[in-house]
Amino acid sequence: MKIAIMTDSNSGITQSEAKKLGIYVLPMPFEIDKKTYFEDIDLSSKEFYKKLREGSDVCTSQPSPADVTQMWDEILEDYDSLIYIPMSSGLSNSCQTAKALAMEEEYKHKVFVSDTTRISVTQRQACLDALTLLKTCQSAKYICDYLEDTGKDASIYIAIDTMKYLKKGGRVTPAAAGIATVLGIKPVLLIKGGKLDSYAKVRGMKAAQDTMIEALKKELEGPFKRLRKDGKVNLGIAYTGDKSITKDIEKRMEEEFPGLEIVKNPLSLSVACHTGEGALGVGCYRKE
Repeated sequence: MKIAIMTDSNSGITQSEAKKLGIYVLPMPFEIDKKTYFEDIDLSSKEFYKKLREGSDVCTSQPSPADVTQMWDEILEDYDSLIYIPMSSGLSNSCQTAKALAMEEEYKHKVFVSDTTRISVTQRQACLDALTLLKTCQSAKYICDYLEDTGKDASIYIAIDTMKYLKKGGRVTPAAAGIATVLGIKPVLLIKGGKLDSYAKVRGMKAAQDTMIEALKKELEGPFKRLRKDGKVNLGIAYTGDKSITKDIEKRMEEEFPGLEIVKNPLSLSVACHTGEGALGVGCYRKE
């Protein structure tokens, strides 16, 4: 059996990296001033953030069912089956749409959609885990189910530098956003189990970093303690805009958590549509 691995660009895996890994990446669409772009296809990261700074209107959208199934059809020309690892169903309806498409007769027992409830560096790790499992297992369904069962062993804490896009998305009121901006309040959000929740509100990005480091300590001393002992935990850093904003927290994580691998990747542009520039995230997650 030849089994393919497919994900979407919210994993942070670029088209060039995907070719090296031997997996397939569906580019996620987003709109800038009502024009649709596809990540890593027709707009660079530099151009995207330039448009943000110029005040362009940005929003995200789901990939069309036709785009998804077209990619499946192309992959299945060379493979017997495929495992599709999209972004968490708790953050987008694209996963549920894919699961419904996979139930159609032509894709039954060929396409297996795994809702790992992950995104960004943790979603990327799920793809790497799938590649690892392929070396010892030839059942696409087993790998799909396994990734779903272990996917919740992941936590991401993300500090937002600007309230502009949270306000636009309706997550905060205009009044609350205005007050937060004046007082320099930075929200720290938690993505866990596929859900996005408020974790803390602090004054300034330095305090946000302190909050996220303490949160990681609690995770590694609590729910991830056993996995860390077994060598099955990675740390991750994700960011939007200039990667220089990761310098301080990366150094602190190396000092606080010696011996753990730290993976650093930019957040996808479609995620940046919701956070704006200057967002900084850290996470810990299970790896195979």
